[in-house]
Amino acid sequence: MSAVRYDLPEADDFTRPYWDAAAEGRLLLRRCADCGRAHHYPREFCPFCWAGEDRVGWEEASGRATLYTWSVIHRNDLPPFGARVPYAAAVVDLEEGPRMMTEVVGCPEGELRIGMPLRVTFREAAEGVWVAVFRP
Repeated sequence: MSAVRYDLPEADDFTRPYWDAAAEGRLLLRRCADCGRAHHYPREFCPFCWAGEDRVGWEEASGRATLYTWSVIHRNDLPPFGARVPYAAAVVDLEEGPRMMTEVVGCPEGELRIGMPLRVTFREAAEGVWVAVFRP
């Protein structure tokens, strides 16, 4: 019996395009045709103007972001996070507008700065499951 994992998404028919794109190294957002705003995490409706699913579509993000805030996690007892400590849990501002919770990788914690430019990359969390993380 395998250990419970707390870092894996529960993909469904709606989010499948997002996870398939991540496995290909592409970050997708949803954009509303009515108000023009992009959002993340993926939702079937626009969280700004409440336009329905027929008015909100997928688009590929540039992958560029700036660091909004972060916290260095030194202890996490949930598998598999404990094996990765310390790590930088972060919120980034995507170039397209939305904020996204993520992790910053490839940067010593002492070099993290609010406003620093970041670029998306993807980490394989489990076989065939890729998640977006960011690096300077």
